[in-house]
Amino acid sequence: MKVQQTPMGTDIAATAPARRPGRPSGGVGGAEQRTRLIEAALALFARQGIVDTSLAAIAREAGVTPAMVHYYFKTRDHLIDVLIDERFMPLREALGDIFEQHRDDPVAALTAVARRFVEIGQRYPWFAPLWVRDVISEGGVLRQRMYERFGRENQEKAHAAIVRWQREGRLNAALEPSLLFQSLMGLTLLPLAAGPMWRFDPQKHRVAAEDIARHAVALITQGVGPVRAAG
Repeated sequence: MKVQQTPMGTDIAATAPARRPGRPSGGVGGAEQRTRLIEAALALFARQGIVDTSLAAIAREAGVTPAMVHYYFKTRDHLIDVLIDERFMPLREALGDIFEQHRDDPVAALTAVARRFVEIGQRYPWFAPLWVRDVISEGGVLRQRMYERFGRENQEKAHAAIVRWQREGRLNAALEPSLLFQSLMGLTLLPLAAGPMWRFDPQKHRVAAEDIARHAVALITQGVGPVRAAG
């Protein structure tokens, strides 16, 4: 600690100016605090929905003051935009290349999509319940904001690929193109979202993420009819 000499000869400890109350420190600690707030917001949004979650509730969940939340996120809309950019966009992009990678193999493409949904839902426990609450539900805030910012490019790409496969005779023509992608999401994300409610169900509580993926792929690729023997 640096010591100053005053004109009268008194030693005064020269210290850095004190931070304002409630203002987070910069550097790594500030980044960790911001991440902690984002995780708290995602947990609450998944548990009770975006509409019913205030910034004050997020502060309580994270164990900080409301001022701390407002320092990083001025409004709830600002926080939602951050979540879309930093958490949902990477997941969205991870799905975007599947139809291009398996351009001529619809079974491989749809299998990869189903497995990717399960992987995402398993890695991020907030994803499936938040999808149910605020993407597929009427008035879902997240769906509306994502459409406003990014449109329906991914859905249109998937729809175009499905229509082309049907036209080329590679995919069952009886399937409804506008429902197939959503059907895959339902087959994978709904069971993952319902998982916590199954813990007391003697039949379902043993269903693992791998079982959900296997079931979805089998239903999409083979349907409900009996498996025909080869040859």
